[in-house]
Amino acid sequence: MTTSFRFLSLALVLLLTLLFSACRQQSFPVYKGYKMSPYTVRGVHYVPMSIEAALHYREDGTASHYEAGGARGAIGQRLHRSQLYAAHRTLPLPCRVRITNLANGKSCVADVRDRGPYIPGRLIDVSTAVAERLGFRRKGLERVRVEVISVGDGPYRRKR
Repeated sequence: MTTSFRFLSLALVLLLTLLFSACRQQSFPVYKGYKMSPYTVRGVHYVPMSIEAALHYREDGTASHYEAGGARGAIGQRLHRSQLYAAHRTLPLPCRVRITNLANGKSCVADVRDRGPYIPGRLIDVSTAVAERLGFRRKGLERVRVEVISVGDGPYRRKR
């Protein structure tokens, strides 16, 4: 093999690796431990549920679509519209949930990485990517079922 052919082959492999890695769903860095500290927003005090309670959590309610626009979530990770993330008032952070649209049966797995929603009557806020997968991005609100799959990341992850 000539040197130029080897160089060209290596360049092609690197280019393909970059292209395919850009298409992959962005993942979040591992958060060490759980964020379960109580907090107050607009005079309302919230106490996150225990790990055990979260592992058995299932609730129906209204989901809303929100956009963090690259801001940092409650555990310090940047949130972008293409990522599958959500915000919940009292689930331990981070956790993974299955969200099912009760109107059309579509479901999506998302990482809860932020706090909210703080509007009465809303159960969970979801990113643009989640709202698109569930089929309600344009509508903005939808009845959903939220079920916890796991709590924590990496070595701290506990599954249902």
